[in-house]
Amino acid sequence: MAIRSGRIYLLIFLFLSFNLLAQIENKKKSFVSKNSSEIEEDKIIKSLYALYNNGDEKKAYNKAHSILKSTHNNRTTACADLLLGYYFNKRAIIDSSIYYTNQALKFNTVVNDSLKNRLFSLGYNLLAINYKTRGLLNESKKWHLKGIEASQKYNEKNLYYTHLHGLALTYSELRDYKNAISLFKQCLEYKEDEEIILGSYINLGDIYSEIKDYENGNYFYKKGKTLCDKTNNDQAKTVILIGLGANYQIQKKNNEALKVYQEAVVIADKNELNQLAVVARSNIGDTYIALKKYNDAKVIFSEALQKSIHFGLLQNQNYIYDELRKIAILQEDYKSAYSFFEKAARIKDSIDKLQKIKEINELEIKYKTAQKQKEIEVLKFENEAKKLTLENQQEAIKNMLLQEEISNKNNENTILSFQNSSNKKRNEISLLKKDQQLKALEINQQKKTKLFTIIAFLILLLPIIGLLFQYYKRFKVQHLLNIKQAEISSQKIDGILKDQELELIKASISGQDKERQRISQELHDSIGGNLAAIKLQVNHLDVSNFSNVQKISLQLDETYQQVRSLSHTLLPKKFSQNKFLEVLESYLKNISDASQIKISFIPYPKKEINELNEDIQIETFKIIQELLTNTIKHAKASEVEIQLNYIENILNLLFEDNGVGFDTDKSSKGIGFINLETRIDKLKGSFVIDSKLKRGTIANIEIPVLEKKSKNKIKGIDFKNQLDELKSN
Repeated sequence: MAIRSGRIYLLIFLFLSFNLLAQIENKKKSFVSKNSSEIEEDKIIKSLYALYNNGDEKKAYNKAHSILKSTHNNRTTACADLLLGYYFNKRAIIDSSIYYTNQALKFNTVVNDSLKNRLFSLGYNLLAINYKTRGLLNESKKWHLKGIEASQKYNEKNLYYTHLHGLALTYSELRDYKNAISLFKQCLEYKEDEEIILGSYINLGDIYSEIKDYENGNYFYKKGKTLCDKTNNDQAKTVILIGLGANYQIQKKNNEALKVYQEAVVIADKNELNQLAVVARSNIGDTYIALKKYNDAKVIFSEALQKSIHFGLLQNQNYIYDELRKIAILQEDYKSAYSFFEKAARIKDSIDKLQKIKEINELEIKYKTAQKQKEIEVLKFENEAKKLTLENQQEAIKNMLLQEEISNKNNENTILSFQNSSNKKRNEISLLKKDQQLKALEINQQKKTKLFTIIAFLILLLPIIGLLFQYYKRFKVQHLLNIKQAEISSQKIDGILKDQELELIKASISGQDKERQRISQELHDSIGGNLAAIKLQVNHLDVSNFSNVQKISLQLDETYQQVRSLSHTLLPKKFSQNKFLEVLESYLKNISDASQIKISFIPYPKKEINELNEDIQIETFKIIQELLTNTIKHAKASEVEIQLNYIENILNLLFEDNGVGFDTDKSSKGIGFINLETRIDKLKGSFVIDSKLKRGTIANIEIPVLEKKSKNKIKGIDFKNQLDELKSN
């Protein structure tokens, strides 16, 4: 932030305190009856304060010194000293302000206790303000407490709340926010002075904002704004709006901050509050930077810079150039950033030079003040001498001679002291000028060093940026190559898997063709020939010739055995030689080794499953084969779990893989899926499949198993038995 509002208002409140002095001074006239000399002294005091309050401060300063030289009235002396105390306080010449305030308290010997107490209370307030300005906060607190005690003694409410407000400010500076908040809230109870209430609202807003309680901070700022609207105090209103905007800005409520800052700009421009207008514009620029609206920020900072240059606000110019430098760096405009850096450095040099001139002027003022004090002391001494001369008329001649000698010696001593002090001051001034020259040389040297440092930094920065750019390009190319290599590897793996699948399919088809050829040859050569012979014999059968019937029976037996032998050869050899589960586990192990898929197989109970009907075992085997084939072709799975349970005449097959899955609502049924359903329907079983993308597939198959029954005899056997019966008859 460019400024905190409480600090501006503190200065305003100090000026209001002096107006209070004049008001209290005017009230003093109504308390006691006065003689003609006292009335004349009151007129002098009134005219003195009128000059100061109307802006003729230099005339008031000269008149106050004139009064101190001429008056013999302690009350008038005290009031003149107090005015000089306020005069030097306003110019931040704290030592002189404290001196004249102490002088005012020293000559405050008014008989009337109430008037005396008022003057003490005002003096205590000024001492507290001076020590606060110097940074001696505990000393400031001491004088405010004395002022509160003095104002309470005679029930001076205005002075009491003035000291209470000052004490609250001191606690705030000491960061004792708890006591500061309590005292400012007490000040809000005093309804007779709107300036004290307004100052309390603003300072409460500042304190709550400092302790990050923005809700209460905004509440008191808004209360102060309402009072400003009522009293048409545009200057305080502008300060409040800047404080509100700062709170919104800290809370990241940048749009609200912009709104109140812009309102502050309008009021400041309208009432020619030039420094506040510059501060508000600078804060708008900071808000635009936070919103990354760098061009808008540059425009508003340029407006603020023009006003700062026009009105000679060097500190504000320095702040604006620094902000413009930051914007240029953010926009990577390093040439402009360096230009703004140079301008800011020149402004800082100007501020340092003006500060030195100000210090020299302050030394001259202190010197002149010391001269005036000595002159006053000399004149007072002369007045006392004259009084003694008048009182001792009998020894006038002797005393006059002695007085002349004393005055001559005093004059000689004064001249000598003046000469010594002037020589001393000249030497001090010449030393200060030499110090200035040395510091100017040091500043120039620092500038050159900074310039060389920046150039060296830029020279090093350029190759670093180039290397980073090359590294970024290489990294990007390498990243693209890695992606392409991953795609190529994935394609190669998919190709290998597909080749393996094709080999398996080709091998399966070749085996099936050979098996069909063998079965066809067997049916044609053996079974077909026998059936043809039997047909011929049956056609020419002579029932009376029993030997022919026996031949046909024997040929039927032979054909029956050939059919049985052929049906058994269609079964896997291992089924006839090994148990069902051993054959299945061996098959799953071979598939796992060939495909690198981890297959977990859990059968229960093994004995009962091994004893199941061969038809069910063969169909179960082929179902598992089909499920595994689909997994290898489509699922891209790394793990498969198969559970085969036989419980309560139900054979349950649970098949689960961790593959890519599929959408059951959208996918079409392939040949494999249809074959599965056909086999399960043939066994009067049920089939449920559950799958989702990227979550694998689960197939749940239940097959009912009937009780073991004796096998039905085939027609050929029945026909043979009939022939045997016929033979026996």
